[in-house]
Amino acid sequence: MSTTLTTQDQNTIRLAAYGAVTLLSAAAAAGGSPHKVASNGSIALGSSTGLVGHILAKYPSHKDLNGRSVADIADRVLPALTEASALLRTQAPDEAANFRGTVLTALESATHNTRPTPAVTDMIRKITAAIDAA
Repeated sequence: MSTTLTTQDQNTIRLAAYGAVTLLSAAAAAGGSPHKVASNGSIALGSSTGLVGHILAKYPSHKDLNGRSVADIADRVLPALTEASALLRTQAPDEAANFRGTVLTALESATHNTRPTPAVTDMIRKITAAIDAA
């Protein structure tokens, strides 16, 4: 069965996934390795498969991931995570689990071989809660 998502739906999924990595990177800034977190997380997102993998093959516009503060970015990304999860559960139920797994794998890859700080651990909790809120 083929699933067709609107351009807006695809943009929401991209913003949610890459935004999660951006938020984690911002939280890792206190530990001194935000670029490593961003690189590893983005590479993991690019390694995804299925419909989600096809959508994430195109990186979102940088303006979508910018903000004056972490809170500003979170105000866009956390709701997008919930929205992306909800729309996939409705329109492509098999892909909802793929999306969740892809994002959580990206977060794990981003923090691999590091000792997460409390800020990073808290951000992972917030991201996971936003995905699961759908």
